[in-house]
Amino acid sequence: MGKFVIKQAKSGPMFNLKAGNGEIILTSEVYSDEKACRNGIESVIKNAQAAAIEDQTVEGFETQKNPKFEVYTDKSGGTRFRLKASNGQNIGKSESYKAKASCLKGIESVKKNVVDAKIVVEEAAE
Repeated sequence: MGKFVIKQAKSGPMFNLKAGNGEIILTSEVYSDEKACRNGIESVIKNAQAAAIEDQTVEGFETQKNPKFEVYTDKSGGTRFRLKASNGQNIGKSESYKAKASCLKGIESVKKNVVDAKIVVEEAAE
């Protein structure tokens, strides 16, 4: 079972969605406060399962409506995805994958893990 881990970044709270094996499969932006961060989590839960996949790595790709996972090639040549909410806002992104197939598995993992993911607040290190 996956979990959303809220943690404190330098400039505010953010979250990571972790798969059952502890791997981070989605990372959020930094939010102004914990309430906004929790709203971001709710948005991921609401949008991830209905999201189409828009593969921007192929020429002449078909543009999908939001919500969607955008699969793209990053500056280092790796493949990443970002999740866009129904309003078009970015609500999460992945790490860089060497293979597109791994990236697509990451998307499936997000869709599967958001269903019953718990929300955990990571205690700040002293």
